[in-house]
Amino acid sequence: MNNFVKGTLLLVIAAFFGECLEFVINMILARELGEEGMGMYMSILPIIFFIVIIASLELPVSISKFIAEKHRETHYHMLKHTLTLTIIFTCVFTVCATIVLPNLPIFQGYHPYVKWLFILLIPVIAFSSIARGYFMGVQHMGKIAVSNFLKKVVQLAILYWVYQSFHFNLEVTLLIALATLIGSELLVCTYLVAMYFIEVQILSKEKKKFIRGSKVRRALFAVSFPTTGLRLFHSLTHAIQPFLVKGALIAAGFSTVMANEHYGMLAGVAMSIGFFPAFIGHSLMVMLIPNVSEAYANNETNKLIRLLQQSMMITMIYGTVSMVVMYVYAEPLTHLFFDSTAASFYLKLLWPYFLFHFFIIPMQAYLIGLGLVKEALFHTVWSHVVSFGMMYVLGSMEILQMKGIILGMNMGAVLLMLMHYVTICNKLGVSVYFLRKKLTI
Repeated sequence: MNNFVKGTLLLVIAAFFGECLEFVINMILARELGEEGMGMYMSILPIIFFIVIIASLELPVSISKFIAEKHRETHYHMLKHTLTLTIIFTCVFTVCATIVLPNLPIFQGYHPYVKWLFILLIPVIAFSSIARGYFMGVQHMGKIAVSNFLKKVVQLAILYWVYQSFHFNLEVTLLIALATLIGSELLVCTYLVAMYFIEVQILSKEKKKFIRGSKVRRALFAVSFPTTGLRLFHSLTHAIQPFLVKGALIAAGFSTVMANEHYGMLAGVAMSIGFFPAFIGHSLMVMLIPNVSEAYANNETNKLIRLLQQSMMITMIYGTVSMVVMYVYAEPLTHLFFDSTAASFYLKLLWPYFLFHFFIIPMQAYLIGLGLVKEALFHTVWSHVVSFGMMYVLGSMEILQMKGIILGMNMGAVLLMLMHYVTICNKLGVSVYFLRKKLTI
C-alpha cells in the first residue's frame, strides 16, 4: 500500500503542475482564438482523441495489466511480441487514415495541413503506448510523471513564443495550436521510447522465460479490444456532443454563431475549469490498474477493499473541496478566459457533472483491473443514451436552452457513477457502503 500511496502522490504532484500549465495554455488559446475559434478548436479535439485511441489500441492499459500479473522473466519476450504487433497495426492504420481523413467533411474550414498533422500522430501515439504501458506495469511512475509534465511545458513555451512574436489569421492560428499539441506528443514519444529501450536492454541481460506470441496476443486483446471499444464509444460521444448541443440550441432559437459561441464557453471555459482537479483521478487510475490487477490475480480481497476505500476517500475529499471553490469563485475563474457571465453560470450548474465524474475515473480503473470492461462499456452506453436524449429534449426547449443541456449532462454522470459503483461492490462481495462483507447463504 505504501507503493500505491507514494506512486499516486508522485503522479498527483506532477499532474498538478501539468494541469496548471494546461490552464494557462487554454487561457492563451481562448484569447488568441476568440469565442468562435475556441469553439472550432474544441470541436476538432474529439477527432484527435479518436485517433489516439485507434493508434494506441489501449496498449498502455493491457500491457500494464499483463506486466503487473506476470513474473519479470516473461517481460522481455512479451515486449518483443508487442512491438511486432504494434508495427503491423501502425502501418495498417496509417494507410487507412491517409485514405480516409482527407475526404472527411469535418476538416472544412480548417487549414489543409491539419489532416496531415493528424496522420503523423498515429505512429507517435502507437510507439509511445508500448513504453507508457510498460512503465505503468512496473510502476516506474517517475517516467510517466516526467513525460506528462514535459509535454505541457513544451506546448506552453511554443504557443507563447509564436503568438507573442507573430500575428496570423484564424485559420493559421488554429493550425499552430494543433501543430504545437501534436509536436509536444512527438517529444514525449522520443523521451519515453528512449527510456523504454534502456529498460529492454537491461531485461535482455537478465533471466528470460519464453512466452508464445499467440499467448501474448490473447492476453493483450482480451483487455485491449473491450477497453478500446469503451474508449471509442467515449470518443464517438465526444465527437457527437458538439453537434448535438449546437443542434438543440438552434432548435431552441439560437443562431448558428450564437450556438457555436455558447458551446465554446461550455466546453472551452466551464469544462476546462471544472475538470482541472481531475488530474488527481487520472493519477489514481494509472496506479489502480496494475495494483488492482495484481491483487485480483492473487485473490487478495482485503487489499482490493482497502484500495477501493482509499480511492473513494481521496476522491470525496478533493472533489468536495474543488466544487465548493469553483462554485464560490466561478466568476473570477471564468473571467480569466472570457468576460462572460454565461460561462460562470454554466460552471455553477455543472458541479454534479464534475463531482460524479471524479468518482467515475478511479471506478473505471477498478472495473478494468477486475476484468469487467464489458460491464463498463454497457454502463457507458446506457448512461449516454439517457444523457444525450435528455440533453436534446431539454436543450431544445426555448425556456431551458443551455440549462436543459446541462441538466441532461448531470443526469448521465450520476447514472454512470451509480452503475459502476454497484457493480464493483457486487464483484467484491461487499455492501454498497463497502464497510463489511455481504452475508452469503
